[in-house]
Amino acid sequence: MTGAPSLSWVHIGDLHMDEATDWESRGRLAAIVAEINEHVGDAAAFVYLPGDNANHATVHQYRVIVETLAPLRLPYRVIPGDHDFELGDLANYDAAFPEANRPEMEVVAGHRCIYVDIVSAGAGGPDFRLTMHHRNRLLAELARAEAERQVPLVFMHAFPGDLAADGEDIARIFADARVAFVDTGHTHYNELLNDGRVVYGATRSTSEIEEGGGRPGFSIVTVHGRVPSWRFKETGGAWPFIQIVSPADLRLVTRPADPTQVPRPGSIEIVAKLFGSADEPVMLSVDGGAAQPMIDTDIGLWTAHVSLSAGLHLIEASVGSDRDVIELLVRSEADIPRSGLPIAPGRDIHSIGAWPAHGIPGGQLGPNKNGKRW
Repeated sequence: MTGAPSLSWVHIGDLHMDEATDWESRGRLAAIVAEINEHVGDAAAFVYLPGDNANHATVHQYRVIVETLAPLRLPYRVIPGDHDFELGDLANYDAAFPEANRPEMEVVAGHRCIYVDIVSAGAGGPDFRLTMHHRNRLLAELARAEAERQVPLVFMHAFPGDLAADGEDIARIFADARVAFVDTGHTHYNELLNDGRVVYGATRSTSEIEEGGGRPGFSIVTVHGRVPSWRFKETGGAWPFIQIVSPADLRLVTRPADPTQVPRPGSIEIVAKLFGSADEPVMLSVDGGAAQPMIDTDIGLWTAHVSLSAGLHLIEASVGSDRDVIELLVRSEADIPRSGLPIAPGRDIHSIGAWPAHGIPGGQLGPNKNGKRW
């Protein structure tokens, strides 16, 4: 499993860049860019901006964003949100960001990354819809991923459940195509959904933050093979940063028959990814036992083989002051449950809830749910 294609990216939440907040997001974005440059390096493939970039879609707001991103050493990818469509079109958005930074699709490390515009077909505001062009393109790209044996990933501004039309249909398309992860913005708070077939993520906005004491940060998302992992990191915290990328945490299992997500009893490979440099090895602990060093594969991944019986196990990887903990389900082949069709796919009724160890308070504090009206 160690050699399986692995892709990581950094998600910087909705910027809402605005002079009315004294350019609050500019300083926060600059700090995140500096942190990524210093510590993440090429451990991630790109940085992702999930829409609602300029709060009022003005030329000046976009200019500030582009200038603040200029020192970033990683490439960035950007999609539009409803605030980018505030003037009734995406003219200023398109003029600000070069085409290379807003592709419709690209293949990265064996993953077909599909970037979807869900705002241009609407009437402004959170009226999310897909044009026929984007719907047809989505179907075509998912079919190509299957034909070329690539892992499909989707990047869009909001969950399918937020679409004004065809949301459940789109979510079922994702499920049928075995999309490994859908990364979104819009919520303003950290959240993961698992509808039983697809994992969806949203990351705290960079401005208008109500959770976590108002502290900004970013998430790091990794898809290792078809195993998704997600952790949030507040800006200015200690490095290095560790992420267990395989097997899957119980909360993120979408394919219970797949041993890379739910392994069989016996010898199991644990894979962790290190972001930032460390003078000491990554350490692994199982069910609270003594920590043992993992093996450095020289590609940013650390591995260890452990013998586990059927049941639920606590797996902890640690380095320096940082640690990542997952709950790993081990099942014999005879105990694999049958998977039924998802009910209300792509909706936030499938939220995994609070996961403090990974940066999810679970309060859904944002203007689109339980927060203030910004």
